[in-house]
Amino acid sequence: MEGKIDMAARRQVTNKLRTQYRKASTADKGEVLDRVVATTGMGRSTARRMLTGPRLPAPAEQVDGRALRPWGFSDDARALLERVWALMGMPCGKYLVVMVELWLPLLAAAGDLDKPFATEAVVAELKTMSAATVDRYLKPARDAMRIKGISTTKPSPLLRNSISIRTCADEAPDAPGVIEADTVAHCGPTLIGEFARTLTMTDLVIGWTENHSIRNNASTWILEGIDELQQRFPFPMVIFDSDCGAEFINHEVAAWLQARDIAQTRSRPYVDWAAIPGNLAA
Repeated sequence: MEGKIDMAARRQVTNKLRTQYRKASTADKGEVLDRVVATTGMGRSTARRMLTGPRLPAPAEQVDGRALRPWGFSDDARALLERVWALMGMPCGKYLVVMVELWLPLLAAAGDLDKPFATEAVVAELKTMSAATVDRYLKPARDAMRIKGISTTKPSPLLRNSISIRTCADEAPDAPGVIEADTVAHCGPTLIGEFARTLTMTDLVIGWTENHSIRNNASTWILEGIDELQQRFPFPMVIFDSDCGAEFINHEVAAWLQARDIAQTRSRPYVDWAAIPGNLAA
């Protein structure tokens, strides 16, 4: 019978029989204990401990005595924070608290703070916020604006295997339109944080190269960059070739190419063509 009733019911049974158990003789205590074990499914030692120990309140009677933590700042201050954060270009909390003293007068002079909630008292609240508080209050806004399709997601093996592999043993193209694409990260010595990337597309026949800056490897920016660069080439794109990076091997890019009747090929895993970084450096 173990586990047949919940803890609230077990407490009700033991609380009801507690007085009877304490007043009973030794022989009668055994009978009461047997009834509790049979009813609740608890072990004898657990049942005995609950009958002899202090009375446990039923879960419905328990009251959380902890005081609710009040908001440190008003709702108007949080609304003003989100507006100022957006106007400042969505910086991190550490940057915002340092620059807010400089930005607030400029935003007020430009009329960007002409809102009912942007009173002097609320502006004073904003100036006293710490970097940690700013980041905590802005987390919902950042999460809502997070772009789906970041390249750290792993592409489907079925999609990757459906794309033809292009190797050095293949017949060399003799007409323009075979475009090699890759991205170059401008991250310095670390990949931590946000940094720009350059999408580079090079024609393998004549070496025509075009570059386009993108915010990150999300499919939104990749497709925007491919569409922009393919319009700059003086010839139509026939084949789109890339490495096995998830920024290119995904359903969004594949659908975009198929809709324009452009073939898609890829290199073998962990093989990166040197033409793209070389052209960018040149």
